[in-house]
Amino acid sequence: MRAPGEGCSNPYLKLLKKMPMLFLGLLLFAVGILFTLHADLGMGPWDVFHKGASLHLPFTLGQMIQIAGVTLLVISYLLGEKPGLGSLCNMFFIGLFVDLIDALGIITTPDGLVLQFLMLLAGIKAIGWGTFFYLTVQLGAGPRDGLMVGLVKLTKKPVWLIRGSIETTALIVGYFLGGPVGVGTIIIALTIGLSVQLAFRIGGYETKKVRHQNLAELINEFKKKDEVINTGKGRYGG
Repeated sequence: MRAPGEGCSNPYLKLLKKMPMLFLGLLLFAVGILFTLHADLGMGPWDVFHKGASLHLPFTLGQMIQIAGVTLLVISYLLGEKPGLGSLCNMFFIGLFVDLIDALGIITTPDGLVLQFLMLLAGIKAIGWGTFFYLTVQLGAGPRDGLMVGLVKLTKKPVWLIRGSIETTALIVGYFLGGPVGVGTIIIALTIGLSVQLAFRIGGYETKKVRHQNLAELINEFKKKDEVINTGKGRYGG
């Protein structure tokens, strides 16, 4: 699947065409997090940490997602991973959407265990498709994935070991902070990768063939376009 705007020579227009899919992905991701929260069966490892930390600090769940995100972006950058515009949007808007939607009170814990499990599975599905949509625009991975890639390069260890170690650490710290750990946590850990993979397969996203554009590259693309425009104006008296 081609990224939105690919083939467009104007970088501003190309970026504009990518925005709807990027924000659809971030919105779906936020909805997925809230579904796992209100299913009341346990959240994913990172969200156990986010929620646990929010219980001890004067921050909401969404704000903790943002704080953790910016911290991980800085660490990833120090490890040599340059963030993209999508990385920054992921860091800020998922947390913002989580707080805005939660404040509306439209997502609540359903009555009955069966409905709770269905909500949990819907959340996993939403996160899978949210990941697909925001990665499809090729503007950079999220802070947590950036940290994983940076540590893989630094340590030369396999992805599964690094990712597992990071999420296990987040889960343990979150548990001791009082984050919601339960059977849902195990289900999420076992199925979230499958959910993302299924969305990739259906949507035609091939990870090995995709190259994300970092922020510096995007800015340089804009500068080149502006130089061409200014040169043209000077040449023809525009």
